[in-house]
Order: sequence, then structure tokens, then C-alpha cells
Amino acid sequence: MHKIVKSFLDEVGKRNQNEPEFMQAVTEVAETVIPYIYQNEIYYGQNILLRMVEPERVVSFRVAWIDDQEEIRVNRGYRIEMNSAIGPYKGGLRFHPNVNLSVLKFLAFEQIFKNSLTTLPMGGGKGGSDFNPKGKTDTEVMRFCQSFMTELFRHIGPNRDIPAGDIGVGSREIGYLFGQYKRLKNEFTGVLTGKGVSWGGSLIRPEATGYGVVYFVEKMLEQKNLNFKDKKVSISGSGNVAQYAAEKVTSLGGKVITMSDSSGFILDKDGIDAEKLNFLMKIKNIDRERISKYAEKFPSATYFQNRTPWRVGCDIALPCATQNELQLVDAKSLIKNGCICVGEGANMPTTSDAISLLIEKKILFAPGKASNAGGVAVSGLEMAQNSLRYNWSREEVDSKLKEIMNEIHNSCVKYGSEKNYINYVKGANIAGFVKVADAMIAQGVV
Repeated sequence: MHKIVKSFLDEVGKRNQNEPEFMQAVTEVAETVIPYIYQNEIYYGQNILLRMVEPERVVSFRVAWIDDQEEIRVNRGYRIEMNSAIGPYKGGLRFHPNVNLSVLKFLAFEQIFKNSLTTLPMGGGKGGSDFNPKGKTDTEVMRFCQSFMTELFRHIGPNRDIPAGDIGVGSREIGYLFGQYKRLKNEFTGVLTGKGVSWGGSLIRPEATGYGVVYFVEKMLEQKNLNFKDKKVSISGSGNVAQYAAEKVTSLGGKVITMSDSSGFILDKDGIDAEKLNFLMKIKNIDRERISKYAEKFPSATYFQNRTPWRVGCDIALPCATQNELQLVDAKSLIKNGCICVGEGANMPTTSDAISLLIEKKILFAPGKASNAGGVAVSGLEMAQNSLRYNWSREEVDSKLKEIMNEIHNSCVKYGSEKNYINYVKGANIAGFVKVADAMIAQGVV
């Protein structure tokens, strides 16, 4: 089986040279799904996984815009339409300097499985640009978004491809993108998710990924007759996912002791309670300051520059920042310091060797394609509300989100149960694969 997996990865690697993030994602899936394919005759010989790793469509385009100094700037835009077997393409847009084809293909490939796990009819896609919104004025961001959408609009639609936000694409950017789409198409449709509630958005959407991670981890802990009460929780990041994960952990009785940004992390041994979290949200969302400001405000906190929080002792770790932030040395430190559970809030934040060690040591580990699916789940609910021309209440959306995360957990348990351990990586990969593979077989070789 090792030779079969290696042969597959060699073939994919030849077609996707110099794309390390994409190959990392494919490798993690192949190692668990290929043995399952060989054990199930219906999938054997169909080259399903080989077809899944090849995007149905890759769109790359120039984005020219004018900054406040009237200088013409040029960025590159992308949309990866990866797989539409179970529904229209669905996935976020990321605006960040490190965006390239490898990063977006990895995200789009992960999105296939994530969307499948939600039980909603959504295919996998992803897009974005190497544009950096940090330090740009609102007017500059608007000009860029309008130029970006002027090309993208011809490739998307409510029954074809429905983008959402991601890193660097928040409510401001979604607003500018939607306004330009509406102007170009002369129609008001649910072509983007993450919209403002007053113009087609859904309640709970900003909170969804963070809440969903915590709901998923809560179910993992229940398997061991445990809960969040009095548990020390380390969280990385300080964006939407991290903020609302912290909020939900606190409401369940846990103590959040760390949060971070690209400059470093804060450790607050007294816990980041609701009042402190509100201050952190202000400095990150409104003032757009560095997280070090938190330590200046609260004497109980210490700021560690250019470091990640994984060397701090905790019971539960929630990496919610960016890919490959939690490395092998960090996993060793977490295990040594008594961590019992790691739940991914970001996309692929844990390196492959770190995941292998955590599983080997029987640490509860939730892969992002399962645990951070809450965001796209509520995006799917937003699409449903747009179709109905109706808004559900906050309680209704939160209830549906929790139900979806519970169903994802149950699917992972079904396919990932091993002797005295649940391998959530294996469970998520196989559960996500089965639904898409069945649809691909039914639709023929397309």
C-alpha cells in the first residue's frame, strides 16, 4: 500500500511541481483514502482521487487599480473551481501577499471535503489575490475590489460559483465586491456570502467558524466524558475565528489563556474573560492595532514578541491563525505540557509530522476540514436564506450550526474509529470522499 500511495503522489507531483502546500494537502488525504478505495470495489479502478486533485477550472487574471497617489498598481487574481460534483463551487476569497496557485489549490482541495462533510449541496472552490489590504485606505481597497470583481463576475453566479470571505476579505471587502457585481450584472442575487445582515447576510456568519470549532471539540471531549469547564485553552490568532472561539470557550466554562497575531502572542494566566475579549476585539477590529496593546492594558498579561503560544502549558490547543503554524517541536511541547486535544480553527495549521506525532500519542486531534467547517456551513445557510428571501433568527442559525457540527463529528467517528482511539483525520477524509466519489461515479467521466 505504501508503494501504491507513493506512485500516486509521484504522478500528482509531476503535474504540480513547486506547489508544496497543495502537495501537503493531497498527501494527507491520499494516505487515508487510497487504502479505503482498495478495500471498496465500487471505487477501485475509477481513478476518483486522481480526478479530484485536478481542478475543473483555474482562472488567473490581472487586477490593475490606482492608489491614492494616482500610481497604477498591478496584482494577480485567481479563482480555482475544483469540484462541482455535489453542488456549485463554494469557497472563500483570500487577499494576502503569500497567495499563489499552490496555496489556493490546497485550500480548494480541502474545501471539497469540508463542504461534503457539512451535508449541504456545495462543491469546492477558492480564490483570491496577492493584494495586501493592510495599510490601504478604504478608497484604495474599494478600487482594488471593484477592479477584481470586474473580471471575476464573468466566472461566478448563484448557481455556479459562490465566493465568500477569508483572510484579508472581511465585511468591508465583501461589501465592495458585492456592490460591483450588482452594478455589472444589474441584479440582486446571493452570489457572495458573508454579506451584511441588512442586505442578504445571515446572523451568526462572523461567529460561525469559531463557534463551530468549539462545538466540534466539545463533541470530541464528550467521547472521553470530558468538557470545557475549568480547562486551560491556548488559542492562536486574533481574527474572527480566534475571537469567537474564545467567546464560545469562555461561555462553556473554559479559560482562554493565549491569543496572537503576526507580531507575537499574549499570555494571560487569569484568563481572557468577556470584558477583556471585548477590548481585544476593539483593538483588532476597530483600531487595527497589534495585540501587544492588550498586555499594556492588563497587568495580568505578558506579551511575547515573534513567538507562537504552543510552548505554554494548556489542556486544549486551538490553532486559528494560518497554515503550518503548529510544527513538530510545538506538538512535542504541547504533549509534554499535558495537552489532551488539538482542534484546528485555521486551514491546515498543523504540519504533517506534527499531526503524525499527535495521532501516535493518541491526542485528540480535529483536522480543519472537519472542525472549521462551521464557516462554510453557515455560508450554505445564508445561500438558503437568500433563495427563500427570508432571514432566520440568531437562535435558529446557531442551532442549525451546532446540529451540522454534530453530524460532521458523527461522520468522522463512523469512518475513523480504531481500537481505543478515534482517528479524526482518517474519518474526515473518508467521510468527505465517499459523498463526492458517489456523485462523480453517478455523473460519469466528466
